[in-house]
Amino acid sequence: MGSCKYCSKTSTLISQNLGYCVDCIRDHWDLIREKVMKVHYYARREAGLPVEPPFTEGGVECEYCINHCSIGEGEIGYCGFRTNRGGMMEDPVGGYLDWYYNSLPFSCVAHWVCPGCSGSGYPEFSGSKGPEIGYKNLGVFYHTCTFNCLFCLNHYYKASFGQQVTPQQVVDKIDERTNCICFYGGDPASQITHALRTARLARAKNRHLRICWETNGSSSPGYIKRMLELSLESGGILKIDLKAWNENLNLAICGVSNRNTLVNLEYASSLMNRREDPPLIMVSTPLVPGYIDSKEIRGITRFIARLNPEIPYSLLAYHPAHVLVDLPATCKEHARQAREIALEEGLKHVVIENRAILKAERY
Repeated sequence: MGSCKYCSKTSTLISQNLGYCVDCIRDHWDLIREKVMKVHYYARREAGLPVEPPFTEGGVECEYCINHCSIGEGEIGYCGFRTNRGGMMEDPVGGYLDWYYNSLPFSCVAHWVCPGCSGSGYPEFSGSKGPEIGYKNLGVFYHTCTFNCLFCLNHYYKASFGQQVTPQQVVDKIDERTNCICFYGGDPASQITHALRTARLARAKNRHLRICWETNGSSSPGYIKRMLELSLESGGILKIDLKAWNENLNLAICGVSNRNTLVNLEYASSLMNRREDPPLIMVSTPLVPGYIDSKEIRGITRFIARLNPEIPYSLLAYHPAHVLVDLPATCKEHARQAREIALEEGLKHVVIENRAILKAERY
């Protein structure tokens, strides 16, 4: 049971660790912003990351993502990857990542529309009318991120940068049974130049290899365009996680604005008519109890439906994790209502994922 420090409301759907309810975050952000952002401050300090995007006067401007850090000599950008060495933005050849294989089909966020897991895109982009059994995906997990989600299920990546691996070393893992490669994390936006180099080398090695991305959509628009180009030509999918609709709420639970995410999603949707099957993009939203409520889902799905009602949309059941570990898991009623709202707003393809962790009882 948590209590909002502003309105004093108590509920199991208010995180005591965050300290504020969703309504006060949306409606009174200017009054509580400083205290909410302290939660991010302490979480990032504990992980040894910059507590906020640096804006050092005379620093090197970083234009890779929405944070637009100005990085002073010897400083590190908000993502924990970009540095200023001798007045120049360092762009390491090696990325901080882990890689591993997933046998197809597997539980990719887009598995229900993915050529490797569903057979969509056959025969141009898939070798099978159904799942590509006997083949595999190469997952590239980056150990840095442009957001600071308080509910991150993969927050363990902050404890270690992982291995430093060059693009060629990743590409060397592609063999005759590898049909697709997916960049995620963390988030590929934080190491986007490494990811793009790797993707291009991978396509040069195997012109039938699909390029997919799972991202918070925070990359600068120019980089999103390059990601989309690679997915479009290869039969891959750009999977954007739109975590909240209200910008104040996105700042509160993710530490960063969602403006780039919305801009990039709008641009990506304009390209969907260039390839119908498989869909070029899909969107997902984690159903964080108490915070991603009906108002958030309605705003998100109305926006997506206005762009293109054919965009596939996944509602992700949430399991308590990281700073918001004091919240319950998503319940079945929450997920059901969210799906109904998405359909009411005009989306044609909506699924509930991670059903195994849904709670039967209501909040």
